[in-house]
This record gives sequence, structure tokens and C-alpha cells, in this order.
Amino acid sequence: MSDILYRWPEAARVGSRVPKEKLYEHGNVSTALREQFVSDIARITWAYKLAKSTVNLPATDEVSEIQVFRIDAKDGAEVSDQLLAVIDRAISSPIIFEIARETASGIELRTVAQLKQQGPKSTQPGRYSNTAWVTEDHERQPLPPAINLSALYVALLEPLAEVRARPGEAMSEVAARLKEIGKLERDITALQRKLRNEKQFNRKVELQQALKTKQAELEQQR
Repeated sequence: MSDILYRWPEAARVGSRVPKEKLYEHGNVSTALREQFVSDIARITWAYKLAKSTVNLPATDEVSEIQVFRIDAKDGAEVSDQLLAVIDRAISSPIIFEIARETASGIELRTVAQLKQQGPKSTQPGRYSNTAWVTEDHERQPLPPAINLSALYVALLEPLAEVRARPGEAMSEVAARLKEIGKLERDITALQRKLRNEKQFNRKVELQQALKTKQAELEQQR
């Protein structure tokens, strides 16, 4: 699992607090999720905006801006994918989340995101990927080189999803591949569970073969 943190450009800094109530106005948010926002999240900050005016990269039909949100978790709380999805639905542009938590040794951070496209061909696979937790003073890396905001967005997600964009691959193709990877990972988990519980030798052989096939397909997709 990657431990990368990006060094966001100072010119892209926003630093505005996002009221949780504003997020509830977009779509139906259940009472349980609202309670999770209160119990699990201390603060949501719109930290940076990556746009043509701030990073000097042209927008595309798929990505006109990229937002960076910092979420400070309350003591011992986990910020669930369901909470991140509420924020993602409320904000039309792609979001890179930095989750912060307080531990006995200090503040730790990790980056979380899902591939999200704008426009009529938008797709949300609903699969969040994340880096490992690192200390807040962990050395940050410069933004990856890119020719436009779509390319930058995919490059930012590569260390999280552990999937590299192939030469000439469009964002929609990366999204489809990530969706297939998620399906294959679920299939592999199910086969591993069946294999552990199976008693018959012949059936075990069949399951092992099926598992190897799925694992090979997963490597091809990555």
C-alpha cells in the first residue's frame, strides 16, 4: 500500500471550512448518516482547488477542476466510505480526500478517493481506494507531471488504486477497469472463503483452479 502524500501548490490553497449541513441539502441523507457526520467528523475543510488558474493545466470535458478536502476525524472515529460518498454526491467535481486522525503519537494522515467523472458519461464505481496512514510530518511529493487536469487526476489516483493508466487510455476506460478490478477482488474473496470451507477433494481442486484464473485476470487488469 502506498504511503504517498502530495505537496499541494500554495497557489491552489483555499482553506475554507465546509458546513456539514450544506452537504445534507444535496440528495437524501438518512438520519443515521447525519448522526455519523456529527459523531465521526470534527471538521471538513476545502483545502485546495486544482484548476487552470491554480496549476496552469487545461481543463477537459471529464475534469474541469479537482478539489482537495481535508477531513479531521473525531477521537477514535473512522470516516466511512458512506460519509465520503455523501460529500462526493454533493460536489460535482472530483475530490481527493485527506483524512486526519489524532493518535497517541500525533496526527496521522491518509489519502482517500474514488474515480469520478463529470458530464453525461459520468460514472461512480463506488470503490474508494486509500493510502496507508502516515505521520503529518511525512515528506510530501510534488504533483505528478500531466498535460491536462484529466491526466493529473488519474495520476493522483494511481498510487491509491495501485492501477497505472495505460498509454492512450481514457478516463472512462480506467473507470471501467477499476470497476472490473473491484468485481474480481470480490470474486477472489468469495472463492477463498469457499475453498477454506470445502471438504471434498475434487471440489477443492476445482475451486483452486477457479481462484488461479481469477487471480490471473486481476493481474492483467492492473
